[in-house]
Amino acid sequence: MAKIRDVLAQMKQNPRDVRFNDLCKVCDNYFGEPRQRSSSHRIYKTPWRGDPRINIQNHKGKAKAYQVKQVLLAIEKLEVEHGAEE
Repeated sequence: MAKIRDVLAQMKQNPRDVRFNDLCKVCDNYFGEPRQRSSSHRIYKTPWRGDPRINIQNHKGKAKAYQVKQVLLAIEKLEVEHGAEE
């Protein structure tokens, strides 16, 4: 089982090769339980105004690269606003 910081390092290094389950663990850690769980999508709520959600999608066991990048940006924004948490 990968640790959150190891998964984050992998996400930054190669966003095209991230397992969906690992991305879910990272999102659960930073954003809490998803507000929606369907067969291929998970939607997480974020604490800021505007578009306050993170939507990730399972594609054959992998996360989509553009969604991994969106999660990384959201985590960065969260850490800037609320301090580093893990």
